[in-house]
Amino acid sequence: MRTASATTFGEIVRHSGRWLPVIGLSAVVGTLTALALPTVFGRAVDAIVAGSGTTQWLVLSGALIAVGVVVNLVSTFTGTACVAGTTAWLRNRLVRHLLAVGPKSRFDTGDLVTRVSGNAVDAAQAGPAVVTVWTSLVPPVGSLVLLTVIDPWLAVAFLAGTALVAVVLRLFTKRTAAVISTYQKVQGRIAARLTESLAGARTIAAAGTVHDEKRRVLRELPELHEQGQRSWQVLSTSVAQGGIAGPLVTVAVLGTGGIAMLTGRITPGDLFAAARYAVMGAGLGSLTGVFSRLARSKAAAGRASEVLAARPSTYGDARLPVGPGQLEIKDVIVHSGDSTLLDQVSLTVPGGAAVAVVGRSGAGKSVLAAVAARLREPDSGSVLLDGVPLSSLEHDELRRAVGCAFERPVLVGGTVADAIGMGRAGNVRDAAEATHAHEFVSRLPLGYNTPLGEAPMSGGEAQRLGLARAWQAARLLVLDDATSSLDMVTEMQISQTLTDDHGHRTRLIVTHRVATAARADLVVWMESGQVRAVAPHAALWRQPEYRSVFGESNCAA
Repeated sequence: MRTASATTFGEIVRHSGRWLPVIGLSAVVGTLTALALPTVFGRAVDAIVAGSGTTQWLVLSGALIAVGVVVNLVSTFTGTACVAGTTAWLRNRLVRHLLAVGPKSRFDTGDLVTRVSGNAVDAAQAGPAVVTVWTSLVPPVGSLVLLTVIDPWLAVAFLAGTALVAVVLRLFTKRTAAVISTYQKVQGRIAARLTESLAGARTIAAAGTVHDEKRRVLRELPELHEQGQRSWQVLSTSVAQGGIAGPLVTVAVLGTGGIAMLTGRITPGDLFAAARYAVMGAGLGSLTGVFSRLARSKAAAGRASEVLAARPSTYGDARLPVGPGQLEIKDVIVHSGDSTLLDQVSLTVPGGAAVAVVGRSGAGKSVLAAVAARLREPDSGSVLLDGVPLSSLEHDELRRAVGCAFERPVLVGGTVADAIGMGRAGNVRDAAEATHAHEFVSRLPLGYNTPLGEAPMSGGEAQRLGLARAWQAARLLVLDDATSSLDMVTEMQISQTLTDDHGHRTRLIVTHRVATAARADLVVWMESGQVRAVAPHAALWRQPEYRSVFGESNCAA
């Protein structure tokens, strides 16, 4: 069975297909031109010695040089175009796959950026590198054939030297592949930590832990340095070995050719041609760069295949029947490593009800919300909306029915309107007004058409846009602490809007605010990954343990 890495590498090579024949043909034509030049120059040398017939050989030499220049230009253009096109294709495939996989991707953000950016470029070199490796056999084979034509003993001397060069290349390829793979992995881990730190830059600055964070991010820098040094050591060692083996080939051919010329078996022009063929054949040692690129491409393709091996979420073709939006969670278990985040959770949320989910930090509230919105798959159990399993719903049907808002919403789109609408049919302004986002959006320079990157927003304003984005859901709103950054007045206004939806949609609201819980129809009290109680807030408030969930200040309130 072929491995995922080999499959991805082969796919990358095949995707370069339309360019590879041109790259290969230009490489072969260029090599044949280079092989013809020494013979033509040799004939010119013999003509000069003879004192006649030099013009035709000089004209032919000029023509061959012109062909070589044109072929080199074609090769450079097609190679660049091939790598650029393949890089774009691979990046597009990786990004689409990551979006399909969704939140369950096991890769850190910084590591993914490294894979999609730098590693994709290295992997895209696969096609040209493979072609170059194969066409690189033409110069030594052609040199061997032409040396045999000139004098068989020249071919014997050439073979003895190139065998040593081939050993050097084999050792280099084996050693460099392992080093490059390790280097790329360490680089990805450092990038992941850097991304984490940049996301929490304000928190780090406020805590005064900048120096500690620097040490954490750069902890593996010595290993990266070591792997970089090892790669250079492997390359320098191979270049040095090739630098010794290459001249030995030339010396062996020149020595043999000198004896042959003295005995009259070859002409001075033949000796000149033989010397050039010896240099071309010995140039096999310069292919360390080509083999290094091939090894880097294989390692990068392996890292891309690891991303593509992650299984995306699957969807069915079911549609929702007419219903109030009743949410059923049946015997759901969610694990993370050795920890159990949700333990046999069963819960029925009545259609059209506003249900608050409360509990201490780590109780499982956010995991429950993610499972309810199918942003996380349970390890066992099922989640149904109006009697239909979420996993059976067609993708667009699910996302039309269920809307999500988060504590730290990530806003995407060209404009503020795009960030709210997200390509859905619906009234953007109505959603913004319902979530009290219209007040600040209307003050922006271009209102809803203000470019998102040019719209200054506080954390609370960003949360309001996130709420507006989710507001257009048809049946179920899942809000994971989505009002935590709002000021008290706005939070009360939005809380009232959420809880007074008059049965239009079911609302599952993760909250730490006692006022939100008090306004909800029901409260789900989570503790240690389980549902401790489901009841109205007033009934639960009689229990001291429940009151302590909200803290002393909220209890006093």
